[in-house]
Amino acid sequence: MSVDNFETNAIRTQIERSQFLEHSNPLYLTSSFVFEDAEDMRASFAEDKDRNLYSRFSNPNTSEFVDKICKMEGAESGYAFATGMAAIFSTFAALLNSGDHIVSARSVFGSSHSLFTKYLPKWNISTSYFKVSEVETIESLIQPNTKILYAESPTNPAVDILDLVLLRNIAKKHNLLLIIDNCFATPYLQQPIKFGADLVIHSATKLIDGQGRVLGGVTVGRADLIQDIYLFSRNTGPALSPFNAWVLSKSLETLHVRVDRHCENALKLAEFLEKHDKVNLVKYPFLKSHPQYNVAKKQMKLGGNIIAFEIKGGIDAGRRFLNHIKLASLSANLGDTRTIVTHPASTTHSKLAEEDRLAVGITDGLVRISVGLEHTDDIIYDLDQALLA
Repeated sequence: MSVDNFETNAIRTQIERSQFLEHSNPLYLTSSFVFEDAEDMRASFAEDKDRNLYSRFSNPNTSEFVDKICKMEGAESGYAFATGMAAIFSTFAALLNSGDHIVSARSVFGSSHSLFTKYLPKWNISTSYFKVSEVETIESLIQPNTKILYAESPTNPAVDILDLVLLRNIAKKHNLLLIIDNCFATPYLQQPIKFGADLVIHSATKLIDGQGRVLGGVTVGRADLIQDIYLFSRNTGPALSPFNAWVLSKSLETLHVRVDRHCENALKLAEFLEKHDKVNLVKYPFLKSHPQYNVAKKQMKLGGNIIAFEIKGGIDAGRRFLNHIKLASLSANLGDTRTIVTHPASTTHSKLAEEDRLAVGITDGLVRISVGLEHTDDIIYDLDQALLA
């Protein structure tokens, strides 16, 4: 039976059952796999047969997780990594050569920014940034040696939206690879490949796991590009563990249910914050006041679980707000069942110069909320009393 529904594929895509006919897929906690005889062993290595050799290369649990993500994203192939940053680094390292150039949105995850500005330059790989509010400047940044156009959408932490069709058209015109970090949206809310992306990257640590338990990452997309990423990763060793792959694969079975509720809670909270006297502005993709609301509605199913809002009073007000939170968690993570509050200017981005923070929308009073699955009334009450304090 062939199905094309997201929810069914998330639950019914699985590896072949063993002789025990288990209903839930088993764990394959093994570092290596055996061969029938000398010829089987020789052929498996010499002919690149499609079978498990070593869990750094592939494992039934990681294969199942990747297969599910590929079906959700509409991708040809994929590879799973120990973390989201392992996925990002390995993808760029596998596809770029010394002398190559990247054009990227300036609003990217802090570790991605460090990769582009501190580590890739060691191998003579350079990056030019464009502001998400100035996409018309992208083409002016493209050089003869530019190979990749890269962006997050929605962005971290300011929840800006980039037009994926616009990015696709630019990438196609200049023969660039378009790579999209789809972490905030998940495959349930947005499938960048349908809009023309060549590769999609996820930190599975976030909403894909959804319960703050394990680390993981995955890159999916064109089979020829994934083959290069696979060969690089097979030799450098950033593979996802079978246990974490098993956890993440089970998490995908409830992704649609969880994300629906995350989004429902987030929209209600965003609407509440937009009317609050202590708040300057609120950014949430499915609020009509969001600058890219129409683009978000075009390419996303719902608005996601991340809200960015600005407290009146700057850094001091932000700190006071955090100190009076009672229910939500203070953490740098996101995508958990628990609501998480972060004040980037005084914590995660405090070492950046003010000019650099403002360039990516991180004002002194900006707060990022990862809205959880608690009752909406309780989340709203907690934030309200902390704002009033």
